[in-house]
Amino acid sequence: MLELLATEAPPAEVSELLRRVRSRGADPATLVQWERAERLAQRVHTLFSHRQQREAELASLLDTARELSAPHGLDALLKTIARRTRTLLGLDMACVSLREDEAGGCLVRAADGHASALTVGLLVPRSIGLGDEAMTRSVPLWSSDYLSDDRLRRTDALDEAVRAEGLRAMIAAPLRCGDETSGVLYAGDRSIRHFTIGEVSFMSLLGDIAAVAIEKASLLERGRAEAAALRSGISRAKSQLARARELVRLHHGLVDHALAGRGLKGLVAELADVLCGAVQVKDPEQRTLRAAGDVPDTDAAEVLEASRAALARRLPVVLSTGTWMIPVMAGNEELGALLLHPHAPDHEPDEQLLLLAAQSVSVLLRVQSGEAAAASPFRDELFGDLLASPRPSRQVLQRAARLNVDLERPHVVVTIGPEADELGRVAGWAASYARRMGGLRSVQQGRVDLLLPAVDSSASAAKVFAEVSPLLTHPVTVGAAGPVNGPDLIRQTHAEARHCLDALISLGSTGAHASPEDLGFLGMLLSDNRDAAYFIAATIGPVLDYDAQRTTELTRTLHAYFTAGGSPTHAAEALHVHPNTVSRRLERITELLGADWLKPERALEVQVALRLHLTHSLLRRKRHHDPDQADRPELPAWSDEEESADMA
Repeated sequence: MLELLATEAPPAEVSELLRRVRSRGADPATLVQWERAERLAQRVHTLFSHRQQREAELASLLDTARELSAPHGLDALLKTIARRTRTLLGLDMACVSLREDEAGGCLVRAADGHASALTVGLLVPRSIGLGDEAMTRSVPLWSSDYLSDDRLRRTDALDEAVRAEGLRAMIAAPLRCGDETSGVLYAGDRSIRHFTIGEVSFMSLLGDIAAVAIEKASLLERGRAEAAALRSGISRAKSQLARARELVRLHHGLVDHALAGRGLKGLVAELADVLCGAVQVKDPEQRTLRAAGDVPDTDAAEVLEASRAALARRLPVVLSTGTWMIPVMAGNEELGALLLHPHAPDHEPDEQLLLLAAQSVSVLLRVQSGEAAAASPFRDELFGDLLASPRPSRQVLQRAARLNVDLERPHVVVTIGPEADELGRVAGWAASYARRMGGLRSVQQGRVDLLLPAVDSSASAAKVFAEVSPLLTHPVTVGAAGPVNGPDLIRQTHAEARHCLDALISLGSTGAHASPEDLGFLGMLLSDNRDAAYFIAATIGPVLDYDAQRTTELTRTLHAYFTAGGSPTHAAEALHVHPNTVSRRLERITELLGADWLKPERALEVQVALRLHLTHSLLRRKRHHDPDQADRPELPAWSDEEESADMA
């Protein structure tokens, strides 16, 4: 028996030896030993056969690995994997699917032995089929009869493709490379088949080898694509380098110009030559600082929107007129904007050149602001001297002229009331803001005051409030007053702004901003330079002017209307006219004062102004006429001549 095993005799010869022993009539005990020896010999034969099969499989895997490791394009590699899988397992068909996360599943990229056009290009959705289960569990899975297997989730499209191929048994192995699974390797047979453990293990090894090869091919393709992109980039870089050198040369020239102290006018003229167009430089308030050439006017709303877009993107934007707007910035600080209108309508300027031009402008503005910062203590001292005396001396006015402060322009005073622990932060911000706006700053008694060139105190207060509030942790209150022309009224306007700030705080409006105009008749009470006549003219002036020019009775009708509690009928009785006459007069008053004059807040102001006017008229008659005439009970005390004229 051992000799047969040593010579690798076939199993039939082992069985024949046992038959001869039996035919010789061996005793039962000896026969039992011979039968056991025959069984052991057959088992050894089986082990030899398995080992030989395993060696053949490993050899075929080694050949497959060699073939797959050769340089391939990804599509060619996938076809080779499908062909090798089908032939090594002796099955009817094999295919490879790769994950497509954007498509939401795995896409069949290659197949071998397929008989239908439905297979290649088939998208297998997530959570569907044998392959998804194999990817989820990271182990090969099989089914002896796929279409009859109720354990699997399927779709009509997938079942249709399986039927078109005539497949019954299927096995799927995940394509794993490290911790990543890139797809699924499928193999199938057109008859019912139960896969052995060896076949399942072999399929798993094939999937691992294929996954490594796919990863390598993918990296190789990406590398080739990147190399091609690099070559293209090098070519572009060479052409851009020449352009960059030209831009650097221009930039050096522009910055040298800015640093040479030749002023904004010369820089703008040079920019107009370099950029081939009309150039304007504007400050943050969209006021023109310098210009060279004519830049077309643009709608203010469009300019504001474009300015915001340019600041947000820090890139040039083009307006509807064909004008380019470039933000001029120093860090995060807005210094203004550069406008360019090309001479050639179809010419699109170089964006980098525009940014360099804006940078040269910012350098010049920074240099000028640095000079202004050096003069900042003198400017603060100037503002303090203006507030110290009702009539500034000639020396103070001369200092203002040397500091380029034109006190004859309209100015407003803005007063900021921060919390005590934030006074330093507000004072620092106010110094920068005053330099930007061409104004003055002063810090006194825990308040920060600004003297700014402007014509609208309410708008100035709103802007200061909007800029300083984000910098602070506590609410800040802002009061304003003005405008005034000339240095003599600055002290008085400063006191009015402070009164306005105190009124806001007293009224519980901390964290708000206002001017006397915003406070209505309260503003008149707070004002030092606005008397009652100003308030009367601002509130009911159009009605008074209408009466004076046309000899009408709108003022008298207005008084009668309020005296009658807002009843046109009772007012008509008091005036001895028809109610329709009162209604027409009220319509005329609405045209003169606006549709909101009857709203509670506005109506209160109108009544206060009317009462002040009537009282003023009474006191004036008391000075110029018989004192007894002033004691007449009705208001207003029109003369008989006026009443006759009214009746006429």
